[in-house]
Amino acid sequence: MADAIHAEATSGHAEGGHGHAHGDLPFLAHHFETPAQQFDAGKLGMWIFLVTEVLFFAGLFCAYAVYRRTHPQIFIVGQHFLDVKMGALNTIVLILSSFTMAMGVWCAQTSRRKGLLVCLILTWIGAAGFMGVKFVEYSHKFHDQIIWGKDFNPTRHVEHEGGAESAHVENAAAPAAASATPAPAAAGVSTVEHSTVPSAAAGPQGLGRTQEEYSVEKAEHHALDAYALASQMRDLHIFMGIYFCLTGLHGFHVLAGMIVIAWLIYGAFKGRYDGKYYTPVDLVGLYWHVVDLVWIFLFPLLYLIH
Repeated sequence: MADAIHAEATSGHAEGGHGHAHGDLPFLAHHFETPAQQFDAGKLGMWIFLVTEVLFFAGLFCAYAVYRRTHPQIFIVGQHFLDVKMGALNTIVLILSSFTMAMGVWCAQTSRRKGLLVCLILTWIGAAGFMGVKFVEYSHKFHDQIIWGKDFNPTRHVEHEGGAESAHVENAAAPAAASATPAPAAAGVSTVEHSTVPSAAAGPQGLGRTQEEYSVEKAEHHALDAYALASQMRDLHIFMGIYFCLTGLHGFHVLAGMIVIAWLIYGAFKGRYDGKYYTPVDLVGLYWHVVDLVWIFLFPLLYLIH
């Protein structure tokens, strides 16, 4: 009986102490006993979420690899319509924003409120800059109808000097490109005498060119000729579909990051984060680094590898 009374008193004291601890630490959720336990649980949950995100992008990368193997010509020609300079600029912007995010986590851990606020704002500006560059890229492609699906119709628009009015150049070089295109090869065999793109890659349009020829065509022809060549390739819209799918999904993650970083900025302004409580900053930092890492893969795959 005495043991039972002692056990009940000890339990009541422990509960009182637990409640007192929660009162001293308003950020500690009621279902966690210590801040360390709450931090570890939050970090585990974030890592599980990030693993699912990596698996999701891995499936898209597999689709990229399959199409790259079976339709190499659409990647070689399609890359002409991607601006490497803008892609490189976005890469630099994201890497810098990842650095400022890491510094923000350090500032939160060391209770540097002003430094945290500055780093979060710089990170948000970097994310906004990335989306701005991507908007410029997308606008050009929609303007020239270099998009996916049945609406794919590459048409170069040339701005008149001193005026905002644009003129259509409806694939003026198409006849030349068509005349330069070899006749469809029987049974998928190219008419080119030396090493050619595999027959599966030659495509129904009969463009049995070597990869070297495509690279030369991409590097030396005028942009107008590239539009004309694109109009002859019925499968080129597949490349644009892959491009918009991968970069668009990544852009959605950047936009989501901007929202949560804005939330962190508000919390930092209110003084919510310090050396005792910085879990949200740390978790958003993990998310932002993964977003940066995905783009590190996307940039060379879409813009650089020929």
